[in-house]
Amino acid sequence: MLIDGAWRAARNGATFAVTNPATGELLAEVPDGGAEETQTAIDAAARALPAWAATPAPARATLLRTVAARMLECQERLATIMTLEQGKPLAEARGEIAYAASFLSWFAGEAERIYGQTVPASVAHKRILILRQPVGVAALITPWNFPTAMLTRKLGPALAAGCTVVCKPAEQTPLSALELGALLQEAGLPPGVVNIITTSDPVPFSTTIFADDRVRKISFTGSTEVGKRLIEQSAAGVKRLSLELGGNAPFIVFDDADLEAAVEGALASKFRNTGQTCVCANRIFVQRGIYARFAERFTERVRALRVGDGLQPDVQIGPLIDQQALAKVRRHVADAVEHGAQVLTGGAPYQAEGLRGAFWTPTVLAEARPDMLVAREETFGPVAPLIPFDSEDEVLRLANDTSYGLAAYFYTRDASRLFRVAEGLEYGIVGANDALPSTAQAPFGGFKQSGLGREGGPTGIDEYLEIKYVSIGL
Repeated sequence: MLIDGAWRAARNGATFAVTNPATGELLAEVPDGGAEETQTAIDAAARALPAWAATPAPARATLLRTVAARMLECQERLATIMTLEQGKPLAEARGEIAYAASFLSWFAGEAERIYGQTVPASVAHKRILILRQPVGVAALITPWNFPTAMLTRKLGPALAAGCTVVCKPAEQTPLSALELGALLQEAGLPPGVVNIITTSDPVPFSTTIFADDRVRKISFTGSTEVGKRLIEQSAAGVKRLSLELGGNAPFIVFDDADLEAAVEGALASKFRNTGQTCVCANRIFVQRGIYARFAERFTERVRALRVGDGLQPDVQIGPLIDQQALAKVRRHVADAVEHGAQVLTGGAPYQAEGLRGAFWTPTVLAEARPDMLVAREETFGPVAPLIPFDSEDEVLRLANDTSYGLAAYFYTRDASRLFRVAEGLEYGIVGANDALPSTAQAPFGGFKQSGLGREGGPTGIDEYLEIKYVSIGL
């Protein structure tokens, strides 16, 4: 673990295994930290905070740009490590490293634009200033599906704002976070500014950060269920929260859509990272006039996807993260078939020589319905349910009929409909004829139970800043 600028084992010597989800191969044994290590990391972050907060913004920006450049120089090595521990195809892992580096570059610029204000006073003998200052020590909790990008999307604004941090990567994918920690050290980051705790049990970590009043900010990406527990835990200390939680993204194809563009968009959104993204298409609504043609073409493209170990050339679909994920996919497909859905391709686990992981054959389900599990819950796997609809009003009602509101997509060539539907969808991110809208310079976050706050974009750094006003009597 990285604590106070030094690499440390757990105090009791405990470790846990990191394995390759495609092959079951043991990759590494990493320290299994707990409450004691977390407390030591908080102490280090608190000590480092005054000096880091006082570091001029251009100096913080230079360090972030240096690390971003080093990430791109080391892209192949970092991508290989990610594929080994997470399973996604190497081409996708390379893309994630570039995406992750872009957050550091973007927030380097935002560090240099943490502007204050002067406000006209009501009386002649006063002056009013508005300052923006770092919130303090921040705890960053990241998921396994994007182990580097989700860390830099939090780390970039935190460091740019002048905060110090304690990070906890997912237990399935700690190696990517540790590699990033090494690059930060190489770039000259002062000890204690970034601390990384690896653990197989998140409870002692979360209990410790919520109990310590010096931790003023928690940023979490993960399930809505865990997010709700964090909200409850934050109440006692009135800690600031950023939560990027679950999704149930609709992907809508209208009759007037460009068929090929919609098919390629649905393919990219649904099957990226084996469907294990919180913004991937979970429910694909297709208007009846184009339904048969879309289903045929989409199924043809899905059937051609190559499944296997992400390190192998041309592999497009890697393993699910574990057997629990496979069981959920199996349950969703079985429920859909039981209730009348038709399997156009896939529908079963994928098996091949040398593969010991949780693989599922890319699946298309025709004549799915909104009341099926595959449409009500986030599948997080390579299963695409096709749901027919008739009218714009109907599909907007169906798309919004969920407690989630993270991402939504639709395809149309009608300019008026483009505005109506974009405004009518109750989602924080809308891709209109765009299946991959995420970018460092845009705010990422959701409505309803998909979270609180925004990451990325011009407002992303605000999550790590306090606003103070100073009234000066002359």
